[in-house]
Amino acid sequence: MPRLLLEIACDGLGSALAAAEGGADRVELFANNAVGGTTPSAGTITAARAALAIPLHVLIRPRAGDFLYSRGECDAMRHDIELCVRLGCEGVVIGALDVAGDVDVAICRELVAAAGPLAVTFNRAFDVARDQRAALEAIIALGCSRVLTSGGRASAPEGATVIAGLVRQAAGRVTILAGAGITAAQVVPLVAATGVREIHASASASRTSAMHYRNAAVRGLDPDWRQTDSGLVRELAAALREAGV
Repeated sequence: MPRLLLEIACDGLGSALAAAEGGADRVELFANNAVGGTTPSAGTITAARAALAIPLHVLIRPRAGDFLYSRGECDAMRHDIELCVRLGCEGVVIGALDVAGDVDVAICRELVAAAGPLAVTFNRAFDVARDQRAALEAIIALGCSRVLTSGGRASAPEGATVIAGLVRQAAGRVTILAGAGITAAQVVPLVAATGVREIHASASASRTSAMHYRNAAVRGLDPDWRQTDSGLVRELAAALREAGV
């Protein structure tokens, strides 16, 4: 049985560094967590790749909202993937659906081809697909390495029954990466219930700005934020080690 891997979802460079410090096996790097994540800047990707000794996977998502993309957005995603290849990232995280809610095979095939040697994860567009069983087969046919899912629910623990079914359907043809709302207390029961061998968690905590002056009259510019907490990452990793999984 392969060792269970812990991937930490990181909104920015500070989170990525905290994930590595806490013992993560892999980082998924993105920006704008408040809208479900978008592609981080070239500068952030470059700095993270230079600083991390663990694998770096980068979310490729050009905007918030749905996963139905225009030709121009597809081109932008391809360029971002090509940058990740040049920078030596280990993987990218993609996902596109058509108007019917099925996997957009044409766009995804183009993105997978651009990734070349990089591992490709299909993102949580999978969780809003019309038919997850059919979507999983399409993702396998595309040659993706893994699919990130909460089982179509708000959190992976809530979707555990569905995730277990996806693991059985995948039958080793693609890795099922369980993610969303997973804490140290939940991770071992989730592994036992689903059979997954890879876990995706944010392990984030609120951070209070050190700035003394705040203008409360300006909305949307709150200086406080959330960031991956190395201690929470360490708790997740320890829970897995102690359980012997």
